[in-house]
Amino acid sequence: MATRTAIPPVTAKADDNRLARVLASELWTGDWDSLRQGWVAFRKIAMQSTFTPQHLEAFAAALWTWSVEFLPRLVTALIILIVGLFIVGRVSRTLARALAGAHAIDETVRPLLASIVRYGLALLVIVLALGQLGVQTASLLTVLGTAGLAIGLALQGTLSNIAAGIMLLFLRPFKVGDYIEVVTGNAISGTVLEIGLFGCLLRSYDGILVFAPNGTIWNNPLKNHTRNAGRLVSVAVTVEDSADAERARAALLSMMRDDPRIHREPPPDAFIENYGPNGVVLNCRAWASPSAVGAVQRTLIEETKRRTDSLRDGKPAVKQIMRIVPPDNDPSRLILDGDRGSLSADLPPGVRAPHGPGDGAA
Repeated sequence: MATRTAIPPVTAKADDNRLARVLASELWTGDWDSLRQGWVAFRKIAMQSTFTPQHLEAFAAALWTWSVEFLPRLVTALIILIVGLFIVGRVSRTLARALAGAHAIDETVRPLLASIVRYGLALLVIVLALGQLGVQTASLLTVLGTAGLAIGLALQGTLSNIAAGIMLLFLRPFKVGDYIEVVTGNAISGTVLEIGLFGCLLRSYDGILVFAPNGTIWNNPLKNHTRNAGRLVSVAVTVEDSADAERARAALLSMMRDDPRIHREPPPDAFIENYGPNGVVLNCRAWASPSAVGAVQRTLIEETKRRTDSLRDGKPAVKQIMRIVPPDNDPSRLILDGDRGSLSADLPPGVRAPHGPGDGAA
């Protein structure tokens, strides 16, 4: 920084040439502090001096000096900003593609890693551009800290989503590809497509894209329909009083054992639950993989009717069949094994539609 001499006190008979000297030497010496002090000195003298053509010439000369000093820095800062942000975009897309093929990295954290790199590089580019304009890094950090505090107070709800996203990634109650249900006033459910800093992208059973804020997911009970290796399927079957309950029970057991999608351990079970006024109620229970629950339940309902009717030479023997688990209000029972919906082409870059065993609970 150039050395500056103190400006003598201003009197009524002050030398008008002081204004020209201030404009020539004080207005710009290479940093923002000198510019501010020069401007204060200029205003102080200008308010107590009489403008003359010499002052205007000095002002024009100082403005030219300032332009010669500042404009190249401004052009350089703009070039750094434009080129830097372009490079950041290319690097972010390249990193997203690389992470998509990196099987050693959990796909749950891939979008978060790409976001951290993108925002970090963008911040570095902005700091370099401001440095070309003479902005001191220490001052910039002070301003950013103050602004961050003010923004944080104004956006407490948004920042709570970030904190919730970090906790979801750390505790891992679900991962990409799981079918989850958030138990709120208006239940949110769907297959997880992406876990971001502010929210999660879900695909509902009917193919609708749902954006769920992380705070909503974190602050409410959560059901993960996919995490366990098996899910229970239970159907209540009411048959005529005149039907042979033991034969019906044996037919239901044989039906479940013949289905390869039903687990052998724990073994399927069928038993008489109660004798009611409408007939004999049997309960058949079986375990299946989460991706096959819906299909198994539908098959059980259809096959139960066919097999029980055969006990009475084709005459109807079943009066009622009710699904118990999953219940009617569980949308996961409508998911088909391997169903990818119709959103694959519309997903964000680096996000693919889950498939295989983790594609939601059927």
